[in-house]
Amino acid sequence: MHEKTFLTTFAQNNDAPKDFIRTRNRDMINRELIRIKVVQLTYAYYQNGNRNMDNAEKELLFSLSKAYDMYNMLLTLIVSITKEARRQNEIATVRARREGTEEPSQKFCNNKFEIQLEDNKMLQEFVDNKKTTWTDDIETVRKLLSQIEQSAIYREYMDNPEEETYDADRELWRKIYRTLIMDNAELDSLFEEKSIYWNDDKGIVDTFVLKTIKRFDPKNGKNQELLPEYKDSDDKDFARKLFRATILNADQYQRYMSETSRNWDFSRLAYMDVVIMQIAIAEMTTFPNIPINVTINEFVELAKAYSTPRSFGYINGMLDAIAHYLTDTGKIIKAMKPAAGYAKPDGKDMPDDAEDDGMQ
Repeated sequence: MHEKTFLTTFAQNNDAPKDFIRTRNRDMINRELIRIKVVQLTYAYYQNGNRNMDNAEKELLFSLSKAYDMYNMLLTLIVSITKEARRQNEIATVRARREGTEEPSQKFCNNKFEIQLEDNKMLQEFVDNKKTTWTDDIETVRKLLSQIEQSAIYREYMDNPEEETYDADRELWRKIYRTLIMDNAELDSLFEEKSIYWNDDKGIVDTFVLKTIKRFDPKNGKNQELLPEYKDSDDKDFARKLFRATILNADQYQRYMSETSRNWDFSRLAYMDVVIMQIAIAEMTTFPNIPINVTINEFVELAKAYSTPRSFGYINGMLDAIAHYLTDTGKIIKAMKPAAGYAKPDGKDMPDDAEDDGMQ
Protein backbone atom coordinates (compact mmCIF):
# COMPACT_ATOMS: atom_id res chain seq x y z
CA MET A 1 0.00 0.00 0.00
CA HIS A 2 1.54 3.30 -1.03
CA GLU A 3 1.68 5.75 1.84
CA LYS A 4 0.40 8.72 -0.12
CA THR A 5 -2.99 7.65 -1.40
CA PHE A 6 -5.56 8.85 1.13
CA LEU A 7 -3.86 9.99 4.33
CA THR A 8 -1.62 12.51 2.59
CA THR A 9 -4.79 14.41 1.75
CA PHE A 10 -5.82 14.41 5.39
CA ALA A 11 -2.38 15.44 6.66
CA GLN A 12 -2.19 18.37 4.26
CA ASN A 13 -5.52 19.76 5.48
CA ASN A 14 -5.53 18.97 9.20
CA ASP A 15 -3.22 19.49 12.15
CA ALA A 16 -4.57 17.82 15.27
CA PRO A 17 -3.09 18.75 18.64
CA LYS A 18 -0.22 16.46 19.66
CA ASP A 19 -1.66 15.98 23.13
CA PHE A 20 -5.03 14.75 21.90
CA ILE A 21 -6.38 12.06 24.28
CA ARG A 22 -2.87 11.62 25.63
CA THR A 23 -4.00 11.26 29.21
CA ARG A 24 -6.46 8.40 28.68
CA ASN A 25 -5.34 5.01 29.85
CA ARG A 26 -6.27 2.61 27.06
CA ASP A 27 -4.78 -0.37 25.22
CA MET A 28 -3.57 -1.39 21.71
CA ILE A 29 -5.41 -1.35 19.30
CA ASN A 30 -8.49 0.15 20.93
CA ARG A 31 -11.64 1.72 19.63
CA GLU A 32 -10.48 5.20 20.48
CA LEU A 33 -7.57 4.85 18.05
CA ILE A 34 -9.88 3.16 15.52
CA ARG A 35 -12.27 6.13 15.61
CA ILE A 36 -9.38 8.54 15.02
CA LYS A 37 -8.23 6.53 12.00
CA VAL A 38 -11.77 6.25 10.59
CA VAL A 39 -12.17 10.03 10.82
CA GLN A 40 -8.87 10.53 9.02
CA LEU A 41 -9.59 7.98 6.30
CA THR A 42 -13.19 9.11 5.74
CA TYR A 43 -12.14 12.73 5.34
CA ALA A 44 -9.37 11.70 2.96
CA TYR A 45 -11.73 9.37 1.05
CA TYR A 46 -14.04 12.24 0.16
CA GLN A 47 -11.20 14.62 -0.66
CA ASN A 48 -9.41 12.08 -2.83
CA GLY A 49 -10.48 11.97 -6.48
CA ASN A 50 -10.13 8.19 -6.70
CA ARG A 51 -12.82 6.92 -4.30
CA ASN A 52 -12.03 3.24 -4.09
CA MET A 53 -13.57 1.85 -0.91
CA ASP A 54 -11.60 -1.39 -0.95
CA ASN A 55 -8.31 0.49 -1.18
CA ALA A 56 -9.41 2.90 1.54
CA GLU A 57 -10.35 0.02 3.84
CA LYS A 58 -6.98 -1.62 3.28
CA GLU A 59 -5.31 1.66 4.10
CA LEU A 60 -7.37 1.97 7.27
CA LEU A 61 -6.19 -1.42 8.52
CA PHE A 62 -2.63 -0.68 7.40
CA SER A 63 -2.63 2.62 9.28
CA LEU A 64 -3.73 0.79 12.44
CA SER A 65 -0.92 -1.73 12.00
CA LYS A 66 1.52 1.17 11.63
CA ALA A 67 0.42 2.49 15.02
CA TYR A 68 1.34 -0.89 16.46
CA ASP A 69 4.72 -0.66 14.74
CA MET A 70 5.28 2.69 16.44
CA TYR A 71 4.49 1.13 19.81
CA ASN A 72 7.19 -1.49 19.27
CA MET A 73 9.66 1.04 17.91
CA LEU A 74 9.29 3.19 21.02
CA LEU A 75 10.02 0.15 23.17
CA THR A 76 13.11 -0.61 21.08
CA LEU A 77 14.17 3.01 21.57
CA ILE A 78 14.66 2.28 25.29
CA VAL A 79 16.92 -0.64 24.33
CA SER A 80 18.86 1.43 21.77
CA ILE A 81 19.49 4.23 24.27
CA THR A 82 20.85 1.72 26.79
CA LYS A 83 23.06 0.03 24.20
CA GLU A 84 24.55 3.41 23.30
CA ALA A 85 25.09 4.10 27.01
CA ARG A 86 27.00 0.82 27.29
CA ARG A 87 29.15 1.67 24.29
CA GLN A 88 30.06 5.06 25.74
CA ASN A 89 30.58 3.53 29.17
CA GLU A 90 33.04 0.98 27.76
CA ILE A 91 35.07 3.74 26.13
CA ALA A 92 35.10 5.75 29.37
CA THR A 93 36.09 2.65 31.36
CA VAL A 94 39.07 1.95 29.09
CA ARG A 95 40.17 5.57 29.38
CA ALA A 96 39.80 5.55 33.17
CA ARG A 97 41.90 2.39 33.49
CA ARG A 98 44.57 3.84 31.24
CA GLU A 99 44.68 7.08 33.20
CA GLY A 100 44.28 5.46 36.60
CA THR A 101 41.12 7.38 37.42
CA GLU A 102 37.80 6.23 38.85
CA GLU A 103 35.82 4.02 36.50
CA PRO A 104 32.26 5.09 35.56
CA SER A 105 29.28 3.46 37.24
CA GLN A 106 27.63 0.56 35.44
CA LYS A 107 24.28 1.10 37.17
CA PHE A 108 22.36 2.63 34.25
CA CYS A 109 23.84 0.13 31.78
CA ASN A 110 22.73 -2.76 33.97
CA ASN A 111 19.19 -1.51 34.55
CA LYS A 112 17.17 -4.64 35.35
CA PHE A 113 13.98 -3.49 33.63
CA GLU A 114 15.81 -2.63 30.42
CA ILE A 115 17.62 -5.99 30.36
CA GLN A 116 14.28 -7.78 30.65
CA LEU A 117 12.84 -5.62 27.87
CA GLU A 118 15.89 -6.21 25.68
CA ASP A 119 15.46 -9.99 26.06
CA ASN A 120 11.70 -9.90 25.51
CA LYS A 121 10.60 -12.54 23.00
CA MET A 122 7.75 -10.52 21.49
CA LEU A 123 9.96 -7.47 20.98
CA GLN A 124 12.75 -9.54 19.46
CA GLU A 125 10.23 -11.12 17.11
CA PHE A 126 9.07 -7.67 16.00
CA VAL A 127 12.66 -6.55 15.33
CA ASP A 128 13.43 -9.74 13.42
CA ASN A 129 10.27 -9.55 11.30
CA LYS A 130 10.30 -5.82 10.59
CA LYS A 131 14.08 -5.43 10.36
CA THR A 132 13.60 -2.18 12.25
CA THR A 133 16.41 -0.59 14.26
CA TRP A 134 17.47 2.88 15.38
CA THR A 135 20.84 2.55 13.60
CA ASP A 136 19.94 5.13 10.96
CA ASP A 137 18.84 7.54 13.68
CA ILE A 138 21.77 7.07 16.05
CA GLU A 139 22.19 10.82 16.51
CA THR A 140 18.65 11.01 17.88
CA VAL A 141 19.49 8.16 20.25
CA ARG A 142 22.69 9.91 21.39
CA LYS A 143 20.90 13.20 21.92
CA LEU A 144 18.24 11.50 24.05
CA LEU A 145 20.94 9.74 26.07
CA SER A 146 22.66 13.07 26.68
CA GLN A 147 19.38 14.62 27.82
CA ILE A 148 18.80 11.68 30.15
CA GLU A 149 22.28 11.96 31.68
CA GLN A 150 21.77 15.67 32.30
CA SER A 151 18.38 15.20 33.93
CA ALA A 152 17.64 15.36 37.66
CA ILE A 153 15.88 11.99 37.32
CA TYR A 154 19.10 10.32 36.18
CA ARG A 155 21.30 12.06 38.75
CA GLU A 156 19.02 11.06 41.60
CA TYR A 157 19.03 7.47 40.37
CA MET A 158 22.80 7.31 39.98
CA ASP A 159 23.46 9.03 43.32
CA ASN A 160 21.57 6.30 45.16
CA PRO A 161 23.78 3.23 44.60
CA GLU A 162 22.22 1.29 47.46
CA GLU A 163 18.79 1.20 45.84
CA GLU A 164 19.37 -1.36 43.11
CA THR A 165 15.95 -2.98 42.95
CA TYR A 166 13.92 -3.97 39.93
CA ASP A 167 11.14 -1.58 40.96
CA ALA A 168 13.57 1.35 41.11
CA ASP A 169 14.99 0.46 37.70
CA ARG A 170 11.54 0.20 36.12
CA GLU A 171 10.44 3.46 37.76
CA LEU A 172 13.50 5.22 36.34
CA TRP A 173 12.44 4.38 32.80
CA ARG A 174 8.83 5.29 33.47
CA LYS A 175 9.98 8.74 34.62
CA ILE A 176 12.42 9.13 31.73
CA TYR A 177 9.72 8.22 29.24
CA ARG A 178 7.15 10.61 30.69
CA THR A 179 9.63 13.48 30.96
CA LEU A 180 11.93 13.21 27.94
CA ILE A 181 10.32 10.94 25.34
CA MET A 182 6.58 11.50 25.70
CA ASP A 183 6.73 15.26 25.08
CA ASN A 184 9.55 15.45 22.60
CA ALA A 185 8.83 17.58 19.54
CA GLU A 186 11.96 16.43 17.70
CA LEU A 187 11.04 12.78 18.16
CA ASP A 188 7.47 13.49 17.05
CA SER A 189 8.82 15.14 13.89
CA LEU A 190 11.14 12.21 13.23
CA PHE A 191 8.24 9.75 13.28
CA GLU A 192 6.14 12.01 11.05
CA GLU A 193 8.98 12.16 8.53
CA LYS A 194 9.21 8.38 8.48
CA SER A 195 5.52 7.73 7.78
CA ILE A 196 2.42 9.74 6.90
CA TYR A 197 0.50 7.29 9.09
CA TRP A 198 2.30 8.52 12.20
CA ASN A 199 1.18 12.16 11.95
CA ASP A 200 -1.12 12.01 14.98
CA ASP A 201 -0.28 8.66 16.56
CA LYS A 202 2.50 9.28 19.03
CA GLY A 203 0.39 10.96 21.72
CA ILE A 204 -1.89 7.98 22.16
CA VAL A 205 0.81 5.36 21.54
CA ASP A 206 2.87 6.95 24.33
CA THR A 207 0.16 5.95 26.80
CA PHE A 208 0.43 2.34 25.61
CA VAL A 209 4.19 2.34 26.16
CA LEU A 210 3.82 3.73 29.68
CA LYS A 211 1.22 1.09 30.52
CA THR A 212 3.57 -1.60 29.21
CA ILE A 213 6.45 -0.35 31.37
CA LYS A 214 4.19 -0.36 34.42
CA ARG A 215 3.03 -3.92 33.72
CA PHE A 216 6.49 -5.45 33.44
CA ASP A 217 7.10 -8.08 36.12
CA PRO A 218 10.54 -9.66 36.68
CA LYS A 219 8.86 -13.02 37.36
CA ASN A 220 7.84 -13.18 33.69
CA GLY A 221 11.39 -12.84 32.39
CA LYS A 222 11.69 -12.83 28.62
CA ASN A 223 8.12 -14.14 28.30
CA GLN A 224 6.58 -10.90 29.58
CA GLU A 225 3.60 -10.16 27.33
CA LEU A 226 3.51 -6.92 25.40
CA LEU A 227 0.21 -5.49 24.27
CA PRO A 228 -1.09 -7.50 21.29
CA GLU A 229 -2.10 -5.67 18.14
CA TYR A 230 -5.81 -6.43 18.61
CA LYS A 231 -7.73 -7.93 21.49
CA ASP A 232 -9.61 -10.16 19.07
CA SER A 233 -11.28 -10.07 15.68
CA ASP A 234 -14.12 -7.93 17.06
CA ASP A 235 -12.05 -4.74 17.11
CA LYS A 236 -10.78 -5.33 13.59
CA ASP A 237 -14.38 -5.91 12.46
CA PHE A 238 -15.39 -2.75 14.31
CA ALA A 239 -12.96 -0.74 12.18
CA ARG A 240 -14.18 -2.26 8.92
CA LYS A 241 -17.89 -2.01 9.74
CA LEU A 242 -17.69 1.56 11.03
CA PHE A 243 -15.86 2.77 7.92
CA ARG A 244 -18.09 0.93 5.45
CA ALA A 245 -21.32 1.98 7.17
CA THR A 246 -20.12 5.60 7.11
CA ILE A 247 -19.52 5.55 3.36
CA LEU A 248 -22.36 3.30 2.19
CA ASN A 249 -25.08 5.08 4.18
CA ALA A 250 -23.77 8.62 3.79
CA ASP A 251 -26.88 9.99 2.05
CA GLN A 252 -29.20 8.64 4.75
CA TYR A 253 -27.04 9.93 7.57
CA GLN A 254 -26.85 13.39 6.03
CA ARG A 255 -30.65 13.42 5.73
CA TYR A 256 -30.82 12.74 9.48
CA MET A 257 -28.54 15.74 9.99
CA SER A 258 -30.64 17.96 7.79
CA GLU A 259 -33.95 16.87 9.34
CA THR A 260 -32.77 17.56 12.89
CA SER A 261 -30.87 20.80 12.27
CA ARG A 262 -33.80 23.25 12.48
CA ASN A 263 -32.17 25.11 15.35
CA TRP A 264 -28.81 25.26 13.59
CA ASP A 265 -27.65 26.40 10.17
CA PHE A 266 -26.68 23.07 8.65
CA SER A 267 -25.33 24.74 5.51
CA ARG A 268 -22.61 26.50 7.53
CA LEU A 269 -21.12 23.30 8.94
CA ALA A 270 -17.41 22.80 8.42
CA TYR A 271 -16.74 19.82 6.17
CA MET A 272 -14.96 18.01 8.99
CA ASP A 273 -18.06 18.48 11.18
CA VAL A 274 -20.16 16.60 8.63
CA VAL A 275 -17.60 13.79 8.46
CA ILE A 276 -17.43 13.44 12.25
CA MET A 277 -21.23 13.40 12.66
CA GLN A 278 -21.63 10.97 9.78
CA ILE A 279 -19.29 8.50 11.49
CA ALA A 280 -21.00 9.04 14.85
CA ILE A 281 -24.39 8.22 13.30
CA ALA A 282 -22.85 5.13 11.69
CA GLU A 283 -21.70 3.99 15.12
CA MET A 284 -25.10 4.69 16.71
CA THR A 285 -26.97 2.70 14.09
CA THR A 286 -24.50 -0.14 13.50
CA PHE A 287 -23.35 -1.14 17.00
CA PRO A 288 -26.29 -1.73 19.37
CA ASN A 289 -24.05 -2.55 22.35
CA ILE A 290 -22.37 0.87 22.47
CA PRO A 291 -24.50 3.32 24.51
CA ILE A 292 -25.47 6.48 22.69
CA ASN A 293 -23.79 8.88 25.11
CA VAL A 294 -20.52 6.95 24.71
CA THR A 295 -20.65 7.58 20.97
CA ILE A 296 -21.56 11.25 21.40
CA ASN A 297 -18.81 11.87 23.96
CA GLU A 298 -16.15 10.18 21.83
CA PHE A 299 -16.96 12.15 18.69
CA VAL A 300 -17.31 15.45 20.51
CA GLU A 301 -13.72 14.88 21.71
CA LEU A 302 -12.67 14.21 18.12
CA ALA A 303 -14.33 17.45 17.04
CA LYS A 304 -12.27 19.35 19.63
CA ALA A 305 -9.12 17.92 18.08
CA TYR A 306 -9.87 18.03 14.37
CA SER A 307 -12.47 20.69 13.65
CA THR A 308 -13.10 24.38 14.38
CA PRO A 309 -13.04 25.83 17.93
CA ARG A 310 -16.84 26.11 18.04
CA SER A 311 -17.59 22.78 16.42
CA PHE A 312 -17.72 20.53 19.45
CA GLY A 313 -20.67 22.39 21.02
CA TYR A 314 -22.59 22.35 17.77
CA ILE A 315 -21.82 18.67 17.16
CA ASN A 316 -22.81 17.77 20.71
CA GLY A 317 -26.22 19.41 20.26
CA MET A 318 -26.73 17.97 16.79
CA LEU A 319 -25.82 14.42 17.76
CA ASP A 320 -28.06 14.59 20.81
CA ALA A 321 -30.97 15.71 18.63
CA ILE A 322 -30.23 13.03 16.02
CA ALA A 323 -30.02 10.34 18.72
CA HIS A 324 -33.43 11.32 20.11
CA TYR A 325 -34.87 11.37 16.58
CA LEU A 326 -33.50 7.88 15.85
CA THR A 327 -34.80 6.43 19.12
CA ASP A 328 -38.17 8.21 18.93
CA THR A 329 -38.76 6.91 15.39
CA GLY A 330 -37.65 3.38 16.27
CA LYS A 331 -34.69 3.44 13.89
CA ILE A 332 -32.44 2.42 16.76
CA ILE A 333 -33.31 0.75 20.03
CA LYS A 334 -30.71 1.42 22.67
CA ALA A 335 -30.16 3.40 25.86
CA MET A 336 -29.03 7.01 25.78
CA LYS A 337 -26.72 6.24 28.72
CA PRO A 338 -24.98 3.07 29.92
CA ALA A 339 -27.12 0.97 32.20
CA ALA A 340 -26.10 0.72 35.86
CA GLY A 341 -23.29 -1.77 36.24
CA TYR A 342 -22.44 -1.64 32.53
CA ALA A 343 -19.04 -3.32 32.45
CA LYS A 344 -16.13 -4.29 30.25
CA PRO A 345 -15.96 -7.94 29.25
CA ASP A 346 -13.22 -8.38 31.87
CA GLY A 347 -15.80 -7.52 34.54
CA LYS A 348 -14.46 -4.13 35.53
CA ASP A 349 -16.87 -1.23 35.86
CA MET A 350 -16.80 1.10 32.94
CA PRO A 351 -16.13 4.85 33.10
CA ASP A 352 -18.64 7.35 31.72
CA ASP A 353 -17.36 6.81 28.19
CA ALA A 354 -17.83 3.07 28.70
CA GLU A 355 -17.21 0.47 26.09
CA ASP A 356 -15.09 -2.51 25.29
CA ASP A 357 -12.15 -0.63 23.89
CA GLY A 358 -9.12 -2.83 23.81
CA MET A 359 -6.65 -5.26 25.26
CA GLN A 360 -6.16 -6.06 28.90
